[in-house]
Amino acid sequence: MLARTNEVPRSDAMATVTRLDPDTAWAAFMRRDRSWDGRIIGAVHTTGIYCKPSCPARRPRRENVTFYSSGEEARAAGFRPCLRCKPDEVGRDREAIARAVKLIERAEEPLSLAALAEAVGYAPHHFQRLFKRDLGVSPAEYRRGLRNQRTQQALKTNGRVTDAVYDAGYESPSGFYSDAKERLGMTPSAWRDGGRGETIRWTHFDSPLGQMLIAATSKGICRLTFDDSEASLRRLFPNATIVKDEGGLKELVEGALAAIERPLAMPDLPLDVAGTAFQEAVWRELRKIPAGETRSYAEIAAAIGAPKAVRAVGSANGDNHVCVLIPCHRVIRSDGSLGGYGGGLDRKKKLLEAEGHPVGEPELPLVD
Repeated sequence: MLARTNEVPRSDAMATVTRLDPDTAWAAFMRRDRSWDGRIIGAVHTTGIYCKPSCPARRPRRENVTFYSSGEEARAAGFRPCLRCKPDEVGRDREAIARAVKLIERAEEPLSLAALAEAVGYAPHHFQRLFKRDLGVSPAEYRRGLRNQRTQQALKTNGRVTDAVYDAGYESPSGFYSDAKERLGMTPSAWRDGGRGETIRWTHFDSPLGQMLIAATSKGICRLTFDDSEASLRRLFPNATIVKDEGGLKELVEGALAAIERPLAMPDLPLDVAGTAFQEAVWRELRKIPAGETRSYAEIAAAIGAPKAVRAVGSANGDNHVCVLIPCHRVIRSDGSLGGYGGGLDRKKKLLEAEGHPVGEPELPLVD
Protein backbone atom coordinates (compact mmCIF):
# COMPACT_ATOMS: atom_id res chain seq x y z
CA MET A 1 0.00 0.00 0.00
CA LEU A 2 1.10 3.54 -0.57
CA ALA A 3 2.27 5.27 2.57
CA ARG A 4 4.23 8.32 3.59
CA THR A 5 7.56 6.52 3.67
CA ASN A 6 9.39 3.53 2.21
CA GLU A 7 7.70 3.72 -1.17
CA VAL A 8 9.39 1.60 -3.82
CA PRO A 9 10.50 3.80 -6.72
CA ARG A 10 10.42 2.39 -10.21
CA SER A 11 13.77 1.13 -11.45
CA ASP A 12 13.02 0.30 -15.07
CA ALA A 13 12.78 3.92 -16.11
CA MET A 14 16.17 4.57 -14.56
CA ALA A 15 17.89 1.51 -15.95
CA THR A 16 16.76 2.26 -19.50
CA VAL A 17 16.76 5.89 -20.54
CA THR A 18 13.51 6.71 -22.23
CA ARG A 19 13.65 8.55 -25.53
CA LEU A 20 11.18 11.40 -25.36
CA ASP A 21 9.45 13.14 -28.17
CA PRO A 22 11.00 16.60 -28.80
CA ASP A 23 7.99 18.51 -27.47
CA THR A 24 7.97 16.64 -24.16
CA ALA A 25 11.75 17.07 -23.80
CA TRP A 26 11.52 20.79 -24.55
CA ALA A 27 8.76 21.19 -21.97
CA ALA A 28 10.99 19.54 -19.34
CA PHE A 29 13.80 21.98 -20.19
CA MET A 30 11.49 24.99 -20.04
CA ARG A 31 10.37 23.89 -16.55
CA ARG A 32 14.01 23.24 -15.55
CA ASP A 33 12.69 19.91 -14.32
CA ARG A 34 15.31 18.19 -12.14
CA SER A 35 13.46 14.89 -12.32
CA TRP A 36 14.66 14.51 -15.93
CA ASP A 37 18.33 15.25 -15.17
CA GLY A 38 20.43 12.33 -16.38
CA ARG A 39 17.65 11.04 -18.61
CA ILE A 40 17.55 13.64 -21.38
CA ILE A 41 20.21 15.99 -22.77
CA GLY A 42 19.64 19.22 -24.68
CA ALA A 43 22.40 20.12 -27.16
CA VAL A 44 22.61 23.69 -28.52
CA HIS A 45 23.88 24.00 -32.09
CA THR A 46 24.91 27.65 -31.80
CA THR A 47 27.24 27.04 -28.84
CA GLY A 48 28.16 23.38 -29.29
CA ILE A 49 27.29 22.71 -25.64
CA TYR A 50 24.90 20.19 -24.10
CA CYS A 51 23.08 20.64 -20.77
CA LYS A 52 20.78 18.84 -18.36
CA PRO A 53 17.15 20.08 -18.03
CA SER A 54 17.72 21.93 -14.73
CA CYS A 55 20.66 23.97 -16.03
CA PRO A 56 20.20 27.58 -14.81
CA ALA A 57 21.55 29.10 -18.03
CA ARG A 58 19.25 31.15 -20.25
CA ARG A 59 17.23 29.02 -22.65
CA PRO A 60 18.22 29.06 -26.35
CA ARG A 61 15.80 29.28 -29.22
CA ARG A 62 13.86 26.07 -29.71
CA GLU A 63 15.05 25.56 -33.29
CA ASN A 64 18.68 25.49 -32.11
CA VAL A 65 18.23 22.54 -29.75
CA THR A 66 18.49 18.80 -30.41
CA PHE A 67 17.70 16.25 -27.69
CA TYR A 68 19.65 13.12 -26.83
CA SER A 69 19.14 10.39 -24.28
CA SER A 70 22.68 10.64 -22.86
CA GLY A 71 25.81 12.73 -22.78
CA GLU A 72 27.59 9.99 -24.69
CA GLU A 73 25.22 10.44 -27.62
CA ALA A 74 25.66 14.22 -27.51
CA ARG A 75 29.45 13.92 -27.47
CA ALA A 76 29.34 11.51 -30.39
CA ALA A 77 27.40 14.17 -32.29
CA GLY A 78 30.19 16.68 -31.64
CA PHE A 79 28.88 18.56 -28.59
CA ARG A 80 30.73 19.21 -25.31
CA PRO A 81 29.33 19.25 -21.75
CA CYS A 82 28.25 22.48 -20.06
CA LEU A 83 30.75 23.58 -17.42
CA ARG A 84 27.98 25.22 -15.42
CA CYS A 85 25.53 22.33 -14.92
CA LYS A 86 28.00 19.43 -15.48
CA PRO A 87 25.45 17.08 -17.05
CA ASP A 88 27.79 14.07 -17.22
CA GLU A 89 28.14 13.92 -13.44
CA VAL A 90 24.40 13.43 -13.09
CA GLY A 91 24.48 10.75 -15.75
CA ARG A 92 27.23 8.81 -13.98
CA ASP A 93 25.40 9.01 -10.66
CA ARG A 94 22.16 7.78 -12.19
CA GLU A 95 23.92 4.92 -13.95
CA ALA A 96 25.48 3.86 -10.63
CA ILE A 97 22.11 4.02 -8.89
CA ALA A 98 20.49 2.03 -11.71
CA ARG A 99 23.18 -0.65 -11.36
CA ALA A 100 22.68 -0.70 -7.58
CA VAL A 101 18.92 -1.11 -8.00
CA LYS A 102 19.49 -4.11 -10.25
CA LEU A 103 21.87 -5.63 -7.71
CA ILE A 104 19.29 -5.16 -4.93
CA GLU A 105 16.52 -6.67 -7.03
CA ARG A 106 18.57 -9.70 -8.05
CA ALA A 107 20.30 -10.41 -4.74
CA GLU A 108 19.16 -13.53 -2.89
CA GLU A 109 20.57 -12.16 0.38
CA PRO A 110 20.46 -8.53 1.57
CA LEU A 111 23.52 -6.53 0.46
CA SER A 112 25.22 -4.26 2.97
CA LEU A 113 25.63 -0.58 2.09
CA ALA A 114 29.40 -1.02 1.95
CA ALA A 115 29.16 -3.96 -0.46
CA LEU A 116 26.63 -2.16 -2.65
CA ALA A 117 28.66 1.06 -2.80
CA GLU A 118 31.87 -0.82 -3.58
CA ALA A 119 30.15 -2.69 -6.41
CA VAL A 120 29.26 0.58 -8.16
CA GLY A 121 32.48 2.42 -7.31
CA TYR A 122 31.40 4.93 -4.65
CA ALA A 123 32.19 5.55 -1.00
CA PRO A 124 29.35 4.22 1.21
CA HIS A 125 28.33 7.52 2.82
CA HIS A 126 28.40 9.41 -0.49
CA PHE A 127 26.46 6.70 -2.30
CA GLN A 128 23.83 6.55 0.44
CA ARG A 129 23.28 10.29 -0.02
CA LEU A 130 23.06 10.02 -3.82
CA PHE A 131 20.68 7.06 -3.67
CA LYS A 132 18.34 8.78 -1.24
CA ARG A 133 18.50 12.07 -3.13
CA ASP A 134 17.48 10.39 -6.36
CA LEU A 135 14.95 7.82 -5.13
CA GLY A 136 13.78 9.34 -1.86
CA VAL A 137 14.71 6.26 0.18
CA SER A 138 17.93 4.61 1.35
CA PRO A 139 19.16 1.35 -0.25
CA ALA A 140 17.92 -0.59 2.79
CA GLU A 141 14.50 1.08 2.61
CA TYR A 142 14.36 0.33 -1.10
CA ARG A 143 15.05 -3.35 -0.42
CA ARG A 144 12.36 -3.51 2.26
CA GLY A 145 9.91 -1.71 0.01
CA LEU A 146 10.67 -4.06 -2.85
CA ARG A 147 10.00 -7.07 -0.67
CA ASN A 148 6.79 -5.47 0.54
CA GLN A 149 5.71 -4.90 -3.05
CA ARG A 150 6.41 -8.55 -3.86
CA THR A 151 4.44 -9.52 -0.79
CA GLN A 152 1.44 -7.55 -1.96
CA GLN A 153 1.56 -9.12 -5.40
CA ALA A 154 1.98 -12.60 -3.93
CA LEU A 155 -1.01 -12.08 -1.67
CA LYS A 156 -3.12 -11.19 -4.68
CA THR A 157 -2.14 -14.26 -6.67
CA ASN A 158 -1.59 -17.00 -4.09
CA GLY A 159 -4.33 -18.89 -2.33
CA ARG A 160 -2.38 -19.28 0.92
CA VAL A 161 -0.57 -16.67 2.99
CA THR A 162 2.20 -19.18 3.74
CA ASP A 163 2.91 -19.57 0.02
CA ALA A 164 2.99 -15.78 -0.38
CA VAL A 165 5.55 -15.50 2.42
CA TYR A 166 8.14 -17.55 0.56
CA ASP A 167 7.22 -16.29 -2.90
CA ALA A 168 7.97 -12.74 -1.69
CA GLY A 169 11.45 -13.74 -0.53
CA TYR A 170 10.96 -14.05 3.23
CA GLU A 171 12.95 -16.73 5.02
CA SER A 172 10.20 -17.35 7.56
CA PRO A 173 6.59 -16.34 8.31
CA SER A 174 7.71 -14.39 11.39
CA GLY A 175 9.61 -11.86 9.26
CA PHE A 176 6.64 -11.48 6.97
CA TYR A 177 4.16 -10.78 9.76
CA SER A 178 6.59 -8.37 11.41
CA ASP A 179 6.79 -6.36 8.19
CA ALA A 180 3.05 -6.64 7.59
CA LYS A 181 2.31 -5.21 11.01
CA GLU A 182 4.58 -2.24 10.38
CA ARG A 183 3.92 -1.58 6.70
CA LEU A 184 0.65 -2.94 5.38
CA GLY A 185 -2.54 -1.12 6.20
CA MET A 186 -4.74 -4.21 6.08
CA THR A 187 -3.83 -7.65 7.36
CA PRO A 188 -2.56 -10.17 4.78
CA SER A 189 -5.87 -12.04 4.61
CA ALA A 190 -7.90 -8.82 4.35
CA TRP A 191 -5.67 -7.67 1.50
CA ARG A 192 -7.14 -10.20 -0.88
CA ASP A 193 -10.60 -10.43 0.64
CA GLY A 194 -12.31 -7.08 0.22
CA GLY A 195 -11.22 -5.64 3.56
CA ARG A 196 -12.49 -8.54 5.65
CA GLY A 197 -11.76 -7.94 9.34
CA GLU A 198 -11.05 -4.22 8.81
CA THR A 199 -13.02 -1.32 10.22
CA ILE A 200 -13.29 1.65 7.89
CA ARG A 201 -14.69 4.93 9.20
CA TRP A 202 -16.13 7.52 6.85
CA THR A 203 -17.79 10.91 6.78
CA HIS A 204 -18.88 13.65 4.41
CA PHE A 205 -17.51 17.18 4.62
CA ASP A 206 -17.90 20.41 2.66
CA SER A 207 -14.91 21.75 0.74
CA PRO A 208 -14.43 24.83 -1.48
CA LEU A 209 -15.02 22.49 -4.42
CA GLY A 210 -18.14 20.79 -3.09
CA GLN A 211 -19.03 17.87 -0.86
CA MET A 212 -16.39 15.18 -0.35
CA LEU A 213 -16.30 11.74 1.21
CA ILE A 214 -13.31 10.67 3.27
CA ALA A 215 -12.76 7.15 4.62
CA ALA A 216 -9.86 5.72 6.60
CA THR A 217 -8.54 2.54 8.16
CA SER A 218 -6.34 2.55 11.23
CA LYS A 219 -3.37 3.11 8.90
CA GLY A 220 -4.59 6.00 6.82
CA ILE A 221 -6.96 7.43 4.22
CA CYS A 222 -8.28 4.78 1.86
CA ARG A 223 -10.87 6.91 0.03
CA LEU A 224 -11.16 10.64 -0.73
CA THR A 225 -13.56 11.61 -3.51
CA PHE A 226 -16.05 14.23 -4.64
CA ASP A 227 -19.80 13.59 -4.60
CA ASP A 228 -19.39 10.01 -3.33
CA SER A 229 -21.64 7.84 -1.18
CA GLU A 230 -21.51 5.21 1.55
CA ALA A 231 -22.91 2.70 -0.96
CA SER A 232 -19.92 3.24 -3.24
CA LEU A 233 -17.56 2.72 -0.32
CA ARG A 234 -19.29 -0.54 0.58
CA ARG A 235 -18.92 -1.76 -3.00
CA LEU A 236 -15.18 -1.02 -2.83
CA PHE A 237 -14.77 -2.84 0.51
CA PRO A 238 -17.61 -5.38 0.54
CA ASN A 239 -16.24 -7.41 3.46
CA ALA A 240 -15.09 -4.59 5.73
CA THR A 241 -17.02 -3.13 8.65
CA ILE A 242 -18.11 0.31 7.41
CA VAL A 243 -18.83 2.80 10.22
CA LYS A 244 -20.08 6.41 10.04
CA ASP A 245 -17.52 8.53 11.83
CA GLU A 246 -18.43 10.51 14.95
CA GLY A 247 -15.51 12.96 14.99
CA GLY A 248 -12.47 10.70 14.95
CA LEU A 249 -11.58 11.74 11.40
CA LYS A 250 -11.45 15.44 12.26
CA GLU A 251 -7.67 15.74 11.83
CA LEU A 252 -7.72 13.96 8.48
CA VAL A 253 -10.63 16.10 7.29
CA GLU A 254 -8.72 19.26 8.24
CA GLY A 255 -5.68 17.95 6.41
CA ALA A 256 -7.68 17.23 3.27
CA LEU A 257 -9.16 20.73 3.37
CA ALA A 258 -5.68 22.21 3.78
CA ALA A 259 -4.51 20.26 0.74
CA ILE A 260 -7.22 21.97 -1.31
CA GLU A 261 -7.01 25.44 0.22
CA ARG A 262 -3.22 25.63 0.74
CA PRO A 263 -1.73 23.16 -1.78
CA LEU A 264 1.76 24.66 -1.66
CA ALA A 265 1.93 23.66 2.00
CA MET A 266 0.11 20.33 1.70
CA PRO A 267 0.23 18.38 4.97
CA ASP A 268 1.79 14.93 5.13
CA LEU A 269 -1.24 12.66 5.54
CA PRO A 270 -1.09 8.85 5.87
CA LEU A 271 -2.56 6.87 2.98
CA ASP A 272 -3.78 3.29 2.87
CA VAL A 273 -4.56 2.49 -0.77
CA ALA A 274 -3.81 -0.44 -3.04
CA GLY A 275 -3.93 -1.28 -6.71
CA THR A 276 -2.17 -3.34 -9.32
CA ALA A 277 1.61 -3.03 -9.59
CA PHE A 278 1.12 -0.74 -12.61
CA GLN A 279 -1.43 1.45 -10.86
CA GLU A 280 0.75 1.85 -7.80
CA ALA A 281 3.72 2.80 -10.00
CA VAL A 282 1.59 5.52 -11.61
CA TRP A 283 0.28 6.77 -8.27
CA ARG A 284 3.79 6.98 -6.82
CA GLU A 285 4.86 9.04 -9.82
CA LEU A 286 1.87 11.36 -9.38
CA ARG A 287 2.92 12.09 -5.80
CA LYS A 288 6.31 13.28 -7.08
CA ILE A 289 4.77 16.09 -9.17
CA PRO A 290 5.34 19.36 -7.25
CA ALA A 291 2.38 21.65 -6.65
CA GLY A 292 2.20 24.22 -9.42
CA GLU A 293 3.59 21.84 -12.04
CA THR A 294 1.95 19.41 -14.42
CA ARG A 295 2.98 16.34 -16.38
CA SER A 296 1.52 14.82 -19.50
CA TYR A 297 0.17 11.29 -19.61
CA ALA A 298 3.11 10.47 -21.92
CA GLU A 299 5.61 11.84 -19.40
CA ILE A 300 4.17 9.70 -16.61
CA ALA A 301 4.27 6.64 -18.85
CA ALA A 302 7.92 7.34 -19.69
CA ALA A 303 8.82 7.96 -16.06
CA ILE A 304 7.57 4.53 -14.95
CA GLY A 305 9.40 2.80 -17.79
CA ALA A 306 6.34 2.10 -19.95
CA PRO A 307 6.40 4.81 -22.66
CA LYS A 308 3.79 3.06 -24.81
CA ALA A 309 1.29 2.72 -21.97
CA VAL A 310 -0.16 6.24 -22.21
CA ARG A 311 -3.74 5.00 -22.34
CA ALA A 312 -3.14 2.72 -19.36
CA VAL A 313 -1.73 5.67 -17.40
CA GLY A 314 -4.98 7.50 -18.07
CA SER A 315 -6.93 4.52 -16.75
CA ALA A 316 -4.76 4.34 -13.62
CA ASN A 317 -5.44 8.05 -13.05
CA GLY A 318 -9.14 7.34 -13.24
CA ASP A 319 -8.80 4.48 -10.75
CA ASN A 320 -7.15 6.70 -8.13
CA HIS A 321 -9.10 6.29 -4.86
CA VAL A 322 -7.62 9.33 -3.11
CA CYS A 323 -8.00 12.52 -5.12
CA VAL A 324 -5.94 15.66 -4.40
CA LEU A 325 -3.55 13.80 -2.07
CA ILE A 326 -2.54 11.58 -4.98
CA PRO A 327 -2.69 14.52 -7.41
CA CYS A 328 -4.05 13.02 -10.61
CA HIS A 329 -5.34 16.53 -11.40
CA ARG A 330 -1.73 17.50 -12.24
CA VAL A 331 -1.71 15.23 -15.30
CA ILE A 332 -2.79 16.83 -18.56
CA ARG A 333 -2.58 16.06 -22.25
CA SER A 334 0.58 16.69 -24.26
CA ASP A 335 -1.09 19.57 -26.13
CA GLY A 336 -1.73 21.39 -22.85
CA SER A 337 -5.45 20.66 -22.64
CA LEU A 338 -6.81 19.36 -19.36
CA GLY A 339 -7.80 15.84 -20.36
CA GLY A 340 -10.23 14.05 -18.04
CA TYR A 341 -10.93 14.19 -14.31
CA GLY A 342 -13.28 12.13 -12.19
CA GLY A 343 -14.35 15.16 -10.17
CA GLY A 344 -15.13 17.17 -13.30
CA LEU A 345 -12.94 19.48 -15.40
CA ASP A 346 -14.12 22.59 -13.55
CA ARG A 347 -12.71 21.20 -10.30
CA LYS A 348 -9.49 20.16 -12.05
CA LYS A 349 -9.04 23.67 -13.38
CA LYS A 350 -9.66 25.23 -9.95
CA LEU A 351 -7.21 22.84 -8.26
CA LEU A 352 -4.48 23.74 -10.76
CA GLU A 353 -5.18 27.45 -10.51
CA ALA A 354 -5.01 27.27 -6.69
CA GLU A 355 -1.52 25.81 -7.08
CA GLY A 356 -0.43 28.69 -9.28
CA HIS A 357 -0.60 26.83 -12.58
CA PRO A 358 -2.40 28.96 -15.17
CA VAL A 359 -5.03 27.11 -17.17
CA GLY A 360 -5.83 28.53 -20.57
CA GLU A 361 -6.20 27.45 -24.14
CA PRO A 362 -3.80 24.68 -25.18
CA GLU A 363 -0.80 25.79 -27.21
CA LEU A 364 0.10 24.21 -30.49
CA PRO A 365 2.92 21.68 -30.14
CA LEU A 366 6.42 23.01 -30.83
CA VAL A 367 8.17 21.43 -33.82
CA ASP A 368 11.69 21.57 -35.23
